[in-house]
Parts: sequence; structure tokens; C-alpha cells
Amino acid sequence: MTHFGAICPTHFTGHLNTMLPLAQELKRRGHRVTFIGIVGYEAKVLAAGLEFIGLGQKEFPPGVMTEYLYHLSQLSGIPALHYVYSTIFIKETNVLLQNTPQLIKDAGIDALLIDSVSRGGATIATLMGMPWINIHSVVVFYEENSIPPIFTNWKYNPAWWAKLRNKFEYRRSRGWSKPLKEVVSKYRCQWNLPLQPQPDTPNYQLAEISQQPAELEFPRVNLPEWFHFTGPYHYSGTREPVPFPWDKLTGQPLIYASLGSLVNRFFDVFEKIAAACEGLDAQLVISLGGSATPESLPNLSGNPLVVKYAPQLELLPKVTLTITHAGLNTTLECLSNAVPMVAIPITFDQPGVAARIAWTGAGAAIPLKRLTVPRLRTVISQVLTQPSYKQNALRLQKAIKRAGGVTRAADIIERAVSTGKPVLTGTI
Repeated sequence: MTHFGAICPTHFTGHLNTMLPLAQELKRRGHRVTFIGIVGYEAKVLAAGLEFIGLGQKEFPPGVMTEYLYHLSQLSGIPALHYVYSTIFIKETNVLLQNTPQLIKDAGIDALLIDSVSRGGATIATLMGMPWINIHSVVVFYEENSIPPIFTNWKYNPAWWAKLRNKFEYRRSRGWSKPLKEVVSKYRCQWNLPLQPQPDTPNYQLAEISQQPAELEFPRVNLPEWFHFTGPYHYSGTREPVPFPWDKLTGQPLIYASLGSLVNRFFDVFEKIAAACEGLDAQLVISLGGSATPESLPNLSGNPLVVKYAPQLELLPKVTLTITHAGLNTTLECLSNAVPMVAIPITFDQPGVAARIAWTGAGAAIPLKRLTVPRLRTVISQVLTQPSYKQNALRLQKAIKRAGGVTRAADIIERAVSTGKPVLTGTI
């Protein structure tokens, strides 16, 4: 039996919903898994039958992270990225690096599962000489000049000018994360560890696992030989039950709209979605993702069914079309049910996910700044009526089923830890 430590931003639902099923699968196989995260966000971990070590009792007293996330929920685009890097990530990484090594030692943890956005995790594993596996819960973000940065909505284009554009944007964006990298470098120097490699140089030596299917990624040529696309791990057993007025579904084709659970206080977008769907032979369900109550949006066009939260995994099998912020989790859940999408990306890696949705033909994308009711209505009608979108969603559904999901991911992790050698692509 291996005692795994899972370093994951448990305050971000999308990251937690990726790591929890993987941890539960490892526990089912006889292993022990302990999450390491900011104190106050342990409820879902404990409810899933797993263990939790809390960090930051002084740095994150009750209510502080809630205030950060509330402010973040109102931002979009680059300002949201800047805010996360300059406020949440820096403070969280300091706490992680300062406290986690001793906590890991005291808990008797043998190996680490590290979310790819937890920037201090690799340093901790290196310090402790501990095997570790990198888990990508967001779109693969390694720099590669033929691949647009994930925070852009640029289409994939192998032309020389597009590669030059991508290269320039990668270089420009490094400044955003420079203060965070300096925090990590300070601890690496303190611990006499080598400096971090450049952003385009992977340094993970056992395995890297992405919840994307390979078919949802642009054509890459520089991924490390121990990189694995396994497909998603989501299932409803890791989530709290959500009440839903099932009796109010009319039996019409169902359009489901959600802007996720994090950056979602864009009520004007919900208003445009409702107006664009008015008059269609379909029923619109809007999930506010906890950003407000249904009573706060009483006069939406077309009388849609509005709920504070929706049981997304149970609802999607009934859905004909999803209007989404293009969060990777929602995107993969839609594709697992062969549901085509209209993507309205807001920030983080959502523009990159939206670009991949359009590239695969499983949906269409509209940048937030270009969103109008007429444009949205046209795109919704296009995705609803043209068979190719559904056909491509079915193609990606099949790809997800072939990818192996949580079972294959756990197989890779077990082999990596038991052998201490890199698990190469295509060997498992």
C-alpha cells in the first residue's frame, strides 16, 4: 500500500472534482490518500472518504478566501489571471512551501499527486526525494510555438506568422507569473535545490497525466515521452446531491446554460443567453453556479428554468445543447454525453478550451467581448440544426471511452510509484 499526498487547490471546485475521483480509485485499490489544501475546504474531501491536512490557519482565516473568490468571480480575461497570480497563488504557494514538507513527513506520505497549477508541489517533492506524478486538471499549457497560449482564443495555425505570434505572446505573458516564480525560487535557493527549468521544459520524470482525450488537443510535437492523455475522471459519487425541479422539464429539446462555479457573476451574459433562446423550440435551463439566487433574475426573456445549482452530471444525458464558459470539466462532461456546445469563454484556460471545441467541430465559440444577442442566436441555431456538431461530439465521446479514464490513470500511477521509472506513452 502507498500513502499518497494530493496537493490540490481544494478551494477551486474544478480542480477538486478532477482529483477526488482519482483519489477514490486509488483508495479502492487499497492505497491511502491524504489531501493537502487550504483549511476550511475539507468538507468534500472528508465526505468522499479521504483524509485532509489543512494549511494556512493564520494566513487564511475564515472568510478571507471567500472574499478573494467573490472578487475573482466578477473579473474576466487577463485581469482575472493577474488577480489569481498576484493574490491567491502567491499567498497559497508561500503557505504550501513553508509548511508542507514537515506535514508530509509527520503524516508518513510516500508519494505525491500534484495538480499542475500547484506551483510549489514539484519543489516539495524534489526536496523530499519523493516520487510524484503531475495531474493536469486544466488544458496542457506547455509552451510550444505552434500552439497558441491557452489564455487566448486563437485558432490552431501552423503558419510561420502564427508561430511567431504565439512565441511573442508566451514571452510577454511570463511577466504575469514572475512574482510567483520568485517565491518558489527563494525556497529552492534556501534548500540548495537547482533553479526551476524554463516554462517550455517539462521536468517531470515518472508520469504526467491529463484528463483531456488526445483528440481534444491541438497537434503537439514536444510533449515528454512520459505524458498520458487518459480522459476525464468525473462521476456523481464525488459530489453532493443537488435538488432540482425535474417535474418542470417540458420534454422539449433541452438547452443547458452554465458559466461554472468560479468566475460566474456575469448576469448580463445570462440575460443575453435567455434572449437568444427565446422563441426556439427548446427549453432553457440556467444554472447560476451559486453566484446568485433565481429570484435575483426575475425578468429573463422566454421564462427559462433558473436554478442556483444544477446536478450537471445527471442533467447532461437529457441535454441537446450546452452553452458554457468552456471550463475543461464542463467541456469534458458534455463530450462524455456527446452534447455539442456553444462556448463563451471568460478567463483562465477557457479561451483555449473554446478554441479546441471549435477546432474539433464539437461546437462553436464566441469571445465574451463579441457577445451579442443576434450573434448568439445565430450560433445556437447553427449548432442545433447542423448535424456535424452532434457527429463530432459523438466522435469525441468515443475517444473519451477509449482513453481509459480513472482506471488507466490509476494504473499509470501505480506502475510509476512501484517501479520508480518513467511510464512511457503507449506502454499502459
